[in-house]
Amino acid sequence: MTEATPEMTGAEGRSPSAPCVELAGITKRFGGIVACDQVDLSLHRGRVHGILGENGAGKSTLMKVLIGLVLPDAGSIRIDGQPRTIHDPLAAAALGIAMVHQHFSLVEQLTVWENVALGEEGRLKPAGVRDRVAAISRQYGLEIDLDARVGELTAGLRQRVEIIKCLRRDPHILVFDEPTSVLTPEESEQLFGTLREVVAAEGRAVVLVSHKLDEVLHATDEITIMRQGRVVDHRPTHEADARSMARAMVGREVSLRSERAAFGLTGVQDEAAAQKQDRQPMQAMTADRLVLRIENATVKGRGGIRLLDGISLDLRAGEIVGVAGVEGNGQRTLGDLLSSLVGLDAGRVIANDVRVPAGSPGAMAKAGVAVIPEDRHDSGVVLDMTVAENLLMVDPHQAARRGVMKKRAMTALAQQMIEDFDIGCSGPDAPLWSLSGGNQQRVVLARELAAEPVVLVAAQPTRGLDVGAIEYMTDRLHQTAEDGVAVLLISSELEEILELADRIVVMSRGRTAGELSRADANLDTLGLLIGGSEA
Repeated sequence: MTEATPEMTGAEGRSPSAPCVELAGITKRFGGIVACDQVDLSLHRGRVHGILGENGAGKSTLMKVLIGLVLPDAGSIRIDGQPRTIHDPLAAAALGIAMVHQHFSLVEQLTVWENVALGEEGRLKPAGVRDRVAAISRQYGLEIDLDARVGELTAGLRQRVEIIKCLRRDPHILVFDEPTSVLTPEESEQLFGTLREVVAAEGRAVVLVSHKLDEVLHATDEITIMRQGRVVDHRPTHEADARSMARAMVGREVSLRSERAAFGLTGVQDEAAAQKQDRQPMQAMTADRLVLRIENATVKGRGGIRLLDGISLDLRAGEIVGVAGVEGNGQRTLGDLLSSLVGLDAGRVIANDVRVPAGSPGAMAKAGVAVIPEDRHDSGVVLDMTVAENLLMVDPHQAARRGVMKKRAMTALAQQMIEDFDIGCSGPDAPLWSLSGGNQQRVVLARELAAEPVVLVAAQPTRGLDVGAIEYMTDRLHQTAEDGVAVLLISSELEEILELADRIVVMSRGRTAGELSRADANLDTLGLLIGGSEA
């Protein structure tokens, strides 16, 4: 056997075995769009392979080819040296391949263990399934209530169910598509710590598709970067660094400020740090004008559980207020309250000195509160509708006459917003599903800002986006605040909150656990508050 050279080894100096997966010359076209263009990729047992790329770079399409969801137009697949045609996920499963998808494929009416058991062959033995699910959740640090209905879980907990569902099949080749986008940093660290142990001990091959460079740099052995359907870089992780990886992803230099927000690079410092300290929130120039007040808001869920427990919050024109905390502590309910999706059991919401009837459809929007929801596919867009229809769905009267939508007016308005927000699409009539995640988020942002709100609620605005899209979104949120709009940023990314917020509120169990100014906030103080201690 040939002695391994440094170029042949991964982050921990292990010599790779023969590939267990070889993708050669994979090409896939969707109409005139080439999603994958002659892509080669090799996976080895006992190693974690990171795949980076902007939304639309082709990385998810490549993984769908491996899992059998997409058939390639050209190229070949070898599994353990044998040519294979993977025509559907069942064929992939038979070869020991499984994938944790970024977008959930769960049945909301069923419990956690029932979702995990779906698709099992033979007679179902609930006790045995529950024991196995419990064992997996403990082993990988993914504790969860097995009897909870999935429809009542937060996004973070649903992601745990997806991961457990995948691991339940005991695959030899695992594909993780943005698996930690809705997990806390501690949960992510524990998951990948355990995965690396299992990968090394059991000889599994793992693919990690992620936009978080810090995560990839710490969790993988080698990294492949895709851009515009092609592989543009491949190297052992120990030779990689954040700046060159980000540059390869987008084909240009990006600011380290955006890298920190996108990738969790807490140790990186640059001129943006000084600029952040110099930036004064707009409320200093608007006489502390209060535009939104939430007073003692209480929202009860099923069984009388308090999802919001007497929370109070003020927002002033031109400031960005960040809401931090472990997911499932009331942040989603707060967003739903300001979207008119839930009513109040106690308390009140006041916008521009007028009380808003909470839970009344459209009341918050009429009061000037715009919302970027945390799950754009669930409540932000309709994928089968066109870009124009999605841009105008909140206020269709802009393009209507006597109650009838006018095609020409709708197209003109949509085209203007496409240009103003630089939305990458073939035109107003393009189906929304044809857009990348970053461009879908731009559609949501354009639509909400078109209403000229006094408050913009941005819930997880950069979740699942690549570095270029994150750079655009964070710049737009800054600009929105500078234009005098109050921004409520609800995010599980602490680095994002530290980067953007003028003031930070920490939520725990539906209550306010503490509040910090920008000057007093750092990862340590926020971590203490989130953990239930005083900063």
